[in-house]
Amino acid sequence: TEQAVAVAGGIIGGILLLVLLGITAYLLWKKFCHLYSYEKLINPVKTTNANAIFQEQANSEIQLKSTSRSRSVPFIIPPTLHGRDWSHLTNEQQVQDNSDPYMIPESGPRSSFHSLAGAYVVGTINPDLYKFPEDKSETDFPDGNIGRLWFSIEYEQESERLLVSLIKVRKLQPPADSCSPFVKIYLLPDERSYLQSKTKRKTLNPQFDENFVFQVSSKMLLQRTLKFLVYHVDKQKKHHLLGQVIFPLKNEALTEDNKLVIWRDLEKENLEPPSEYGDIQFSLSYNDYLGRLTVVVLRARGLKLQEESPAVGVYVKVSLMNHNKFIKSKKTAALLGTPNPVYNETFSFKADQTELDTASLSLSVLQSNKGEKTLLLGRVVVGPFMYTRGKELEHWNEMISKPKELVKRWHALCHST
Repeated sequence: TEQAVAVAGGIIGGILLLVLLGITAYLLWKKFCHLYSYEKLINPVKTTNANAIFQEQANSEIQLKSTSRSRSVPFIIPPTLHGRDWSHLTNEQQVQDNSDPYMIPESGPRSSFHSLAGAYVVGTINPDLYKFPEDKSETDFPDGNIGRLWFSIEYEQESERLLVSLIKVRKLQPPADSCSPFVKIYLLPDERSYLQSKTKRKTLNPQFDENFVFQVSSKMLLQRTLKFLVYHVDKQKKHHLLGQVIFPLKNEALTEDNKLVIWRDLEKENLEPPSEYGDIQFSLSYNDYLGRLTVVVLRARGLKLQEESPAVGVYVKVSLMNHNKFIKSKKTAALLGTPNPVYNETFSFKADQTELDTASLSLSVLQSNKGEKTLLLGRVVVGPFMYTRGKELEHWNEMISKPKELVKRWHALCHST
């Protein structure tokens, strides 16, 4: 009996040992499976045969040629990254696909873009999406252009110095075959003194790269205007004015940390003597789609200022009339008494296209004085045949015939009230 008990105990012990080993093996298998489990991607990456990619690329290039679109550029994967397909999960994490990193893709036709050994194309990119904006200031010159001038300005607050750098001029139109240009720079309203550049010999595209300094207080800075006069010197040493640039400083944020590089097209100087009460230059434009009348008050010249009292400022009042009835008026900033003020201010008025036959614009140049009544220096009215004749009527009609285009002209001021 003792022998039978010993045999039964050995059998039971063996069974328990086998059960224990089985449980242990099951737990280890579950842990191993958990370590190698993965999430199913929402948009799994599909591996694409390289030959199919090249075939698709060739078909797309043929289609692009037929539709005159810009050709796309192959996007190439270097050999070190072969087999790595990256995808974004919804939780913004990245996981690597379990593809074999040593698997070599099927060989496909090579292209001229391949500079890496073993590289292959996985897609294309559109080069038009990566172009930098092109600077067209060197290439786009409108019809009738007589030249373009580049310069930069900055202001030193502590020393109260205005630094002007004359950079270059392009596309000059000289009266003779050869051209030897130089530039005079004024800081208006002072027209008696100026700074002058060196003369560049025999060139229509002079490169100056010269620096000039004007001493001007910060209080007066925004009331000053830079004036560039470009001259040509002929063989007899005579000076011929080729064009000018007028640049008011009032709208510029001038600091030492803000160096502005600017270009402007040259304008022909009005060589005619000013009229009895002076002249005013402004631009007109009408947008028929928006029903908007735009006036740009540019400058005045030869104004007859009242010397009896100290001048506080000279400004221009622009009034819109309809059937001689006042509609609305706007004013420029007042500039300290100068006979040649430069404004460059833009005003817009609402005016329906049906009102252009009965509407008119009145521009009055006024001088304000301390403690005295505002003085009228001159006035001009532009409008349809109902109100105007001559240059004023021509300016109005040209504005209507050229919608959305700024039409610029000089007009003589009169003193009628």
